[in-house]
Amino acid sequence: MRCWKLKTSLVFVSILSALAVTTDRFSIALAAEGPASVGQHKMTLSLSLDDARRMAAAAEAHAHQTGTSVVVTILDAGGHVILTERMEGAQLASLALAQRKAISAIYYKRPSRAFEQALAGGRTAVLALPDAMPAGGGIPLMQDGVVYGAIGVSGGNNDQDQAAAEAGVAALARP
Repeated sequence: MRCWKLKTSLVFVSILSALAVTTDRFSIALAAEGPASVGQHKMTLSLSLDDARRMAAAAEAHAHQTGTSVVVTILDAGGHVILTERMEGAQLASLALAQRKAISAIYYKRPSRAFEQALAGGRTAVLALPDAMPAGGGIPLMQDGVVYGAIGVSGGNNDQDQAAAEAGVAALARP
């Protein structure tokens, strides 16, 4: 029994020692040494609070231009809130709706608008999908096929919410 625990501990220590964190934004490199090396793999892990603030500001600016008051929610890869902002005059229900749109985008790796379009096309089965939100305004943030967060916007109509969310995503791409 002790031998098994010792071997398990050594394997765990070996795995931990192979993990090399880089200073690149959003990335971590997993590297192994020796003959079993498979190279490096980069994957996106997180959004910073500054990134979330920049996204929210861009989404809110777009909503302001269209005369709408919205709630913007930015989530991490696990669906946890990084930032929620409610513009003056935005309805209270939008607090929950913005988060639901972002959760839908994370869970299904696609914009919540895809569910809205499917429902409009007669696919009512969308309504039975857990946590799917059939309304525009939720967009997943992805890098190399890996979701690292999402934005959800609610307060206008679905087209306005989608456009504001797209403005938020575009702000992330700018330095």
